[in-house]
Amino acid sequence: MKNIRIMAFQTSVWESKEKNLTQMEELMEKASLEAVDLVTFPEMFCCPYVTSCFPDYAEKEGGETWQRCSALARKHGVYLSAGTVPELGEDGHIYNTAYVFDRQGKQIAKHRKMHLFDINVKDGQYFRESDTLAAGDEITVFETEFGKIGLCICYDLRFPELARLMVDAGAELIIVPAAFNMTTGPAHWELLFRSRAVDNQVYIIGTAPARDMAAEYHSWGHSLVVDPWGRIVSQLEEKEGRLRCELDMEKEIGIREQLPLLKHRRKDLYEIKKKDH
Repeated sequence: MKNIRIMAFQTSVWESKEKNLTQMEELMEKASLEAVDLVTFPEMFCCPYVTSCFPDYAEKEGGETWQRCSALARKHGVYLSAGTVPELGEDGHIYNTAYVFDRQGKQIAKHRKMHLFDINVKDGQYFRESDTLAAGDEITVFETEFGKIGLCICYDLRFPELARLMVDAGAELIIVPAAFNMTTGPAHWELLFRSRAVDNQVYIIGTAPARDMAAEYHSWGHSLVVDPWGRIVSQLEEKEGRLRCELDMEKEIGIREQLPLLKHRRKDLYEIKKKDH
């Protein structure tokens, strides 16, 4: 697996879908992407992270947002992990969905958030995605010129079984569009990304929206990249910004060889199995 040059955009999210899409196009146009392989955007980058908004902003796969993301990947010749969007499924349900496009603008991955963010923290955050969203049921790992990459969304990261299943399927990098809040962010953002990275000996990219205290939902921000040793390679703060770095995949190979924990699992005693559909 060769090195991957990434750029993560931590963006503001406006009430206007058009403004959000135009912002994406302008940011990618202004950035120097000639030496970038993979671009990532945040969870719900085109829609306020408010449950009542999801039905109003939802589009079918192949809709306007999908088309404009596909066109951007093709125009700039990059892999584009286009954050997440509210997707109107063929079954009439609405999903929190992440699309990934290759350098030609072809969709190569689609992940529907599997674990819905329904929480009620005393003196903290209350939120119920299940009020308007349905849960996905697919583990997402896709092929690229760099090898296999896993994809999950925000709350999915809290479930170690999912990360392990992606790695068992060959993932050497995991992409996580996310939007932790001001309760869970300070407590668990770095902890979870570092834990999943060191448990599975993979790079993990977390891309979040910028914080807007005037909005109904307050994002923690702090988009970051963590290496397979559990070290934070690079991290933003809460404001708009972009994070650029190169993932040294030889380091990942070396860590897996020197500390072969994935090989040392006692599958004679325990095993995480993927459900057959």
